[in-house]
Amino acid sequence: MSKSEVTPAGRKALSAVLCLGVGLTALSAAAPALAQEQEAAEETRTMQTVTITATKREQTLQDVPIAVSVVDDTTIERAAIVDLNDLQSIIPSLRVGQLQSSANTNFVIRGFGNGANNAGIEPSVGVFIDGVYRSRSASQISDLPNIERVEVLRGPQSTLFGKNASAGVISVVTKKPQYEFGGVVDGTISNENGYRANGYVTGPLAENLAGAVGVTYNKRDGYVEDIGTGTETNERNRWGIRGDLLFEPDVNTSFRLMADYDQIDELCCAAANVVNGPTGAIVQAIGGQIVPEDPYSYRVAYNLPSTNKVDNGGLSLQADFDFEKVRLTSITAYRMSRLETNQDSDFTGADLLGENSNKTDIDTFTQEFRLTSTDGERLDWMVGGFYFDEKVDIQNALLYGTDYRAYANALAGGLNPNTGVITDILAGLESALGLPVGTTLAQAGQGFRDDAGQDNTAWSLFGTVDYRLTDRLTATIGLNYTEDKKDARNSIQATDVLSSLDFVAIGFAQTMAGFGVNAQNPAQVAAFAQANPAAFAAIQAAVQNPAQNPLLALQPLQFLPPFLGFPNAVEDGRSKDSATTYTLRLAYDVNDNLNTYVSYATGFKATSWNLSRDSRPFASDFIPGSPVTSPPSSPIRDAGLALPNLTTGSRYAGPEDSTVFEVGLKGVYSNVAFNLAYFDQTIEGFQSNVFTGTGFALANAGKQSNKGLEFDVTWNPISNLQLMVAGTLQDPVYDSFPNSASGDLSGEKVYGIPEVATSTAATYFFDVAGWDAYVRGDWQYESAVDHFDSDAEQAAFGEQKKVSTFNASTGFTNESGLGVTLWVRNVFNDEYITTAFPAVAQAGSYMGYPVAPRSYGVTLRKTF
Repeated sequence: MSKSEVTPAGRKALSAVLCLGVGLTALSAAAPALAQEQEAAEETRTMQTVTITATKREQTLQDVPIAVSVVDDTTIERAAIVDLNDLQSIIPSLRVGQLQSSANTNFVIRGFGNGANNAGIEPSVGVFIDGVYRSRSASQISDLPNIERVEVLRGPQSTLFGKNASAGVISVVTKKPQYEFGGVVDGTISNENGYRANGYVTGPLAENLAGAVGVTYNKRDGYVEDIGTGTETNERNRWGIRGDLLFEPDVNTSFRLMADYDQIDELCCAAANVVNGPTGAIVQAIGGQIVPEDPYSYRVAYNLPSTNKVDNGGLSLQADFDFEKVRLTSITAYRMSRLETNQDSDFTGADLLGENSNKTDIDTFTQEFRLTSTDGERLDWMVGGFYFDEKVDIQNALLYGTDYRAYANALAGGLNPNTGVITDILAGLESALGLPVGTTLAQAGQGFRDDAGQDNTAWSLFGTVDYRLTDRLTATIGLNYTEDKKDARNSIQATDVLSSLDFVAIGFAQTMAGFGVNAQNPAQVAAFAQANPAAFAAIQAAVQNPAQNPLLALQPLQFLPPFLGFPNAVEDGRSKDSATTYTLRLAYDVNDNLNTYVSYATGFKATSWNLSRDSRPFASDFIPGSPVTSPPSSPIRDAGLALPNLTTGSRYAGPEDSTVFEVGLKGVYSNVAFNLAYFDQTIEGFQSNVFTGTGFALANAGKQSNKGLEFDVTWNPISNLQLMVAGTLQDPVYDSFPNSASGDLSGEKVYGIPEVATSTAATYFFDVAGWDAYVRGDWQYESAVDHFDSDAEQAAFGEQKKVSTFNASTGFTNESGLGVTLWVRNVFNDEYITTAFPAVAQAGSYMGYPVAPRSYGVTLRKTF
């Protein structure tokens, strides 16, 4: 069976849900919107009015004709959701992955999304907080204070959100200050010595002026034991503060000023050994510890702790002016993010990599204007503009540790398996090359130090028109034009002497010396080649053959070859993109309880630059090869920029262009609400960012598609019981990806994305001695997934993992606002690997991030 096919279980589930849709209506599908948990109502249309940011208008959740999931503050409280990472447990179409540091969080919607770990790559899923764009994951994962709701918009949203919403949008809406004094204070005690406190107070400050302040504090010991350093990792140590002012001088004018600052300072994140390859024995032979193939023991062995310090802050001002028939909105914002990390990126107790530090500074300014009609009878419209200006500065160091030389010697064949003695093979090479013996090759402190950055400016103009063709039928047209300009740079100082050696050229020099020719003398070489053309050609071929040039056996040790920085005489480091995206939609109200829609939308994501150490010239600019083998002419070589062992790859990935076709059905009745959606989504030129072990391979997939069905149903069979089931059935495929880092993936399934993902919840409400109480349980299920792009890597990894996680909570609240909640996440200790990758410089070994084990706690809350 092709990997692109849906499994029999997936086809069966898909068929069952499709039959349900056909039974409901001939249209068979519709816009999903995760039903918000709410009390049973007596009337039929009881959905809360929420501001759906897909249209940037107030519409009821049921009436808005888009694919959106909404999680309100009540659900956040009852489900013990602390940050955006927890949202995936109740939104099946959303996947959130935290990777090697506290600042690396990746959001995926419907199988599309990227951006983590490489600051040059903006996410395909845009994150907005109170209408302000957060461009990088480090500014997205703070604990959620004073939340009103979180909206997850699925599919391309570029018409209203611009260049970085080609896969979807996560919009967080916080509570506005109130003119009546009130607030909430809560404290949580949990296992692993966890303590969390939140406070929020709001009230009047003067006539027409209200204010609010929210604070968060979150601390917990690590649940992973590092037996190498004696520390605990995967801890929590973060806090934040947020101030909010609302000034309404009259009924037609409103100003909202928000300022926030948060800090993360913690040890994170542990990667466990899931496949112990042949290099594991070498690591142990040189004195390094490994906890082999036991990721769920939550024990690792490193030689230095992985530190993370992240500072985020910002200031924004939203101004709204109501005129006759129109509203003018302005949102002005500045954001800053400061990241400092250092990881033990070989993930062993041996000191192979002594440092992998990163310092990233990001400063972002955004400005949005919108003019919206307010009294349209048959016609509603909106026009607006958006400006984006961002500066990224990165300083990174990847340096070898004190055990690296012994490790390199062992890899070169110097390890005696019987005695464990390692011969210093590199000393012989140093001697042969006339280099200082014992102090030149594979030395501690050698490696890379790079200085990279990017200046990015963009602007867009957008507009939408909703025209009611009849009382029940509405047509929507939306347009967006975006221009994006980037100036990127990357300058690296490479000090790894071993990686700079051209073993082909060294073998050539040794061979030519046997003929009495000095290879460093071009005249002598040319004379020999002219006099002996056949012999010279044979020598050139021989020095590239490992069987005839034994030095080539050392090439696998050249992990960090010299780097060609840019901009340079050939590569200018600049990109400029523009695109027009649009939305076309028809929405029809079948009756007061049932509505449908059909839509077609396009999306756009601008060029992303590879600012990692794995950035390489394009094949069109350079043809690799040692100069002694007479490689063909290429622009970089002709410009005199060729370096020893320089290889090709990509400097950037070109724009993404996405399309989605959706058909939807929504219904709400006295005790049941349902939402169905069929989607067929495609991204041309998807920007694939794959971790290669020492860096990131950034490339455009020719075409990636996903089609499937989303559904959610909320049912109150009795007044005290609410049942909810939501799910996504999908078939994500690389339709065309011939040049991936793992070879030709055309026709293969997209790794890491489940075909079936569901979330099921039940909540029962009751009274206990005058206290309002509830019991809640939810179950998150995901079918087994591939962790790697290639079958060979997946086979080495072993058994595929699936998700089957249960969470539970119960709470009690009295009339005075005093409440208590007891909660457990991952009740049965479900075990799976969230992300897996090849181990750094350890061929055959694979690392992975195990899911967090069971956690539990009690929360006390006082509302006033």
